[in-house]
Parts: sequence; C-alpha cells; structure tokens
Amino acid sequence: MYSLLHRKENAHDDSIWTVAWGKVTRKEQEKENGENQDENSRDSIHRDPPSEFIVTGSVDDLVKVWRFHNDRLELEHRLEGHALGVVSVAISSDGNMLASTSLDSSLRLWDLVSGEKIGSMDVGAVDIWTCAFSPDDKFVISGNHAGKINMYGVESKKQEQVLDTRGKFALSIAYSPDGKYIASGAIDGMIDIFDVASGKLVHALEGHAMPIRSLCFSPDSQLLLTASDDGHMKLYDVQHANAVGTLSGHASWVLSVSFSPDQKHFVSCSSDHTVKVWELKERQCVSTLSVHTDQVWGVKYNPEGNKIVSCSEDRSINIYDCPI
Repeated sequence: MYSLLHRKENAHDDSIWTVAWGKVTRKEQEKENGENQDENSRDSIHRDPPSEFIVTGSVDDLVKVWRFHNDRLELEHRLEGHALGVVSVAISSDGNMLASTSLDSSLRLWDLVSGEKIGSMDVGAVDIWTCAFSPDDKFVISGNHAGKINMYGVESKKQEQVLDTRGKFALSIAYSPDGKYIASGAIDGMIDIFDVASGKLVHALEGHAMPIRSLCFSPDSQLLLTASDDGHMKLYDVQHANAVGTLSGHASWVLSVSFSPDQKHFVSCSSDHTVKVWELKERQCVSTLSVHTDQVWGVKYNPEGNKIVSCSEDRSINIYDCPI
C-alpha cells in the first residue's frame, strides 16, 4: 500500500518547483569522514548504507540539501546565489555532485556532501529551464528558451556541444541511461530525440497539443515517457519513435514524471494537487495520493524504488512508502 511516510511543511519560503533524490557513494563518505581513519571506522562505513539526499529548488531562490535519515528529512545545506527562482536540480549518478538552474540564466555545480560551489557555466543571456547529468557524470546538459540544448563538461565548465531543436523552447530534457540519446520536450508539444555521438536529430515527434513539462527515459533506455499540460502522458518506443500508449487520469496539467528503478511502475504529479502511481505493464493507475493542497511540481523515486518524494506549490515536501 502506498502511504505518506513523512511530510515536511514550510520546507521553503515559497513554492518548491523541483526535486531530486540521490545516494552518495561509499567512496565519498570515506572522503567526508577523513582520509586518516582507523580500520574500525572504515569497516563501519562499509557496513552502513550510503547516505541519501533529497535536493529541492524554490521560487525563494534557494537550493536546499536534505539528508534523509530515519525516515525524516534533516536540512544539511542551504545553497544561496541564484535569483528569479530555481527551476531545476539534478544529482549525479554517483551522488557526489549537484547541478541547479535558475531563471537568472545561471547553471551552477555544487559538491553535494560539503555544499561548496564547484563552479558556474557561462550560458549567456537566455532563460534555462532544465538540467541533467550524463550517465557517466562527465557532462551536464541544459535546455533553454532559444531552443538550444547545451552540453557542458563537468571538469572544463565549458560548452562542449550544442544540439538545436530549431528554435523550439526546450521546456524539458532527459538523458537516456545508456548514454546514447538526449530527448527534449518543447513548449509547443514537440518531442526531439538526438543521437549523442553524432549530435544529429534522429526523431521529431508531434507528441502533445500543449507544452511538455517533463519527460524521462525508462531504466533500460527503450521507452520515453512524456507529460504535458494537455493532461495526458504518452509512452514511446525510442528506437522506432512509435507511440505505444497514452495515459489519462489527471484532472489538469501533468507537471512531472519519473520511472521506478525496476521499470515496473512510474509516478506522475499534477496541478490537480495529486500524485499518481502507474503500473507500466497494464498502463493503469494503481494509487492516487492526495496529500498536497496545491499543484505538485516535482516527483521522483529514490534509488531503491521503495519511496517517492514530491514537492509542491504548498511549500511542502512529501515522502511516500511504496510496496516493492
């Protein structure tokens, strides 16, 4: 049974627009605890599970890093520097880095454990809305108002590649887990899928009638899930660019979607104030969670797939238990 595990009210001073959930590697935990540890303390680290962090970004210009411990959120870092609202956050696959973007045209990298700023990317005078790490954590990508998807080197902090959506406002982006594709969802409902190696557009799909707020690849990289202001979600076969399913059930805009790590389920959230869990095989909603009191902007599974986090206009962070 899906149920509310923890609710953090007034987590920010304004609407929470974005959320990510990651797990810090043991290597980073050892670094955090110091290199000159005795053998007993190192053994203890390897016995203990890695630390889990939830990151949120808000209209209040803050990025907050929360440690998820004993089924509760504990504020770890309060990261300042953005302006005009934080619209996207992403955690690297090894859990060591955090990327954040804002309507102030800035893309910043942070050390997740220490909270220190690693660097900023020069994105120019253009609104950027989304960011994501490559699976190998060597690059971070962002989509912008001008319809460009920029790929920046994590080490170089410089632009390495540009993908062109032909001027379509890239409202959402995703990197396939196998590292082969980048997908973008536009404000006009179009979906573009690029081959990373060549930088070429391989599929252009007329996906939705309204803006695509969120999209994500399945863990095996074979499916692409999209969510739109038209109230629908669609599933596509990535290789052939065929639509293999349309799902409806939300009463308003669908704002975010996320696959479970085992690919059996996915989760969605909406401006109808609800979070819904869907079974992939049957294409059916198996649970509706009505805890938030305003539109729900972001939703993510934890790395194990047994919990879900959501963030909302009501300034709260909700964590739910999932049966697995």
